[in-house]
Amino acid sequence: MQVTASMVKELREKTGAGMMDCKKALTEANGDIEAAVDYLRKKGMAAAAKKAGRITSEGLVSAMVTEDGKQGVVVEVNCESDFVAKNPDFIKFTEDLQKHIIENKPANMDECLAQTWIGDASVTVKDAAAQMVGVIGENISPRRFEMYEVQGEGLLDAYVHMGGKLGVLVEVGTTKADTAKNDTIKDMAHKMGMQIAAAMPVAVTEDEVPADAVERERAIYKDQVAQSGKPEKMWDKIVDGKMKKYFKDACLLEQAWVHDTNTTVKGLLGTIGKELDDTVTVRRFARMQLGEGLEKRSNDLASEVAEQLNKG
Repeated sequence: MQVTASMVKELREKTGAGMMDCKKALTEANGDIEAAVDYLRKKGMAAAAKKAGRITSEGLVSAMVTEDGKQGVVVEVNCESDFVAKNPDFIKFTEDLQKHIIENKPANMDECLAQTWIGDASVTVKDAAAQMVGVIGENISPRRFEMYEVQGEGLLDAYVHMGGKLGVLVEVGTTKADTAKNDTIKDMAHKMGMQIAAAMPVAVTEDEVPADAVERERAIYKDQVAQSGKPEKMWDKIVDGKMKKYFKDACLLEQAWVHDTNTTVKGLLGTIGKELDDTVTVRRFARMQLGEGLEKRSNDLASEVAEQLNKG
């Protein structure tokens, strides 16, 4: 498979590795981006996947929670330029789309686009987006969303970071209705969104980390250890140690609390639970970063050099 300049650029943005290393990795991986990431990590040329993901598209990630804290949504809408992302009409469309999703509860974006628009019963959401193109003069695309509704006692909180480049929706569970209304819990829930934005957990607990992600990490660590020259009888123990560290980073409950690194998130929840005489948990979260998986059109120097490299 031919390795293109855009593929090299995407891999560079994911890993921070040099262009020649990226091109070699893509060649070895037959053009498979994720396999190339693994190749670079095994060779020690790339940061962990957690550090990957430079923003690669324009638009807005927005999040909201209803007044009662029981329903919430985080949504991404893409556009062509950062200028339009700050346009009041574009921002209002994104906010209206959130309200539409809360009210109509579509299962996915395709279903959402086919629904009657909350602001005008004569058009669909897709039509409303098309009309917005005419207003702002740029193509826009409602891309994805996550919607939560609290089951039982608890509350939701929404956190938006970097002016709409990153959004988090988090559900905190309690067993008592009064606990969910407590200011301490509300403050903690908001700070939990900040934790998730900054520390990038993969899941709440170790059991919830996808099996394929665990297998992938273990395979990478085993390959690294095999290349280290250490005796084979030590490999499993070393890999287990690396996996333990991985879970501390990947699992929200095991992470150090960013507002007080002397405790973990699990420890914080336990302390607050004792103070309020309740069991306090984090049930789930959605972390959405603008442009994840999308490639930004760019004429920067790196792209030009990569293009010349590919031609050579």
